[in-house]
Amino acid sequence: MGKSTQPLLKRCKALGINPVVMGYTKESKRNQKEVRRAKKSEYGLQLTEKQKLRFIYGVLEKQFRKYYVMATKKTGVTGEVLLQILESRLDNVIYRMGFAKTRQQARQMVNHGHITVNGKKVDIPSYLVKVGDEISIKEESRTSAGIKTIVLANSDNKVVPGWLEVDAEKFTGKVVSLAARSDIDYAVKENLIVEYYSK
Repeated sequence: MGKSTQPLLKRCKALGINPVVMGYTKESKRNQKEVRRAKKSEYGLQLTEKQKLRFIYGVLEKQFRKYYVMATKKTGVTGEVLLQILESRLDNVIYRMGFAKTRQQARQMVNHGHITVNGKKVDIPSYLVKVGDEISIKEESRTSAGIKTIVLANSDNKVVPGWLEVDAEKFTGKVVSLAARSDIDYAVKENLIVEYYSK
């Protein structure tokens, strides 16, 4: 997978993303200043929204386009379905459940085989969960000091979205429904992304 070497705060600033969305609680004062930028073209605005989503979920262009095509074939508003698909990625679900501090950390946990879905090990971060799926941290991984500390620390202050149920003490969670548009906790104009790909 391609990796951006640009500092996270700098990338967030360029895309207009609050670092909190990425799981980082610290934000430099320099980033809080209002920056005057030249007015973007319609294409520029569409491109920025697409890049924003790709950056938040850590998805490469080829896979992102695949998700868009998948969204166009499903029932519902394409932009909202696209967000729903992105939220259904296993690495994002691990992050949303509070089992990892960031999506990047969640991706690493999945890659290293610490996660099970319905009792079976899944080491593919892009795996799409379904309603009813039970996600757990592997029994032998729960004793890891790093994982245990993260999960128990996050359980106290992590707001778990309504489409997920979590039992932090048992290191398990369940997908009770798919994410709705109202569950998205960052500003995005998904209609611009649809317009970008519709050309």
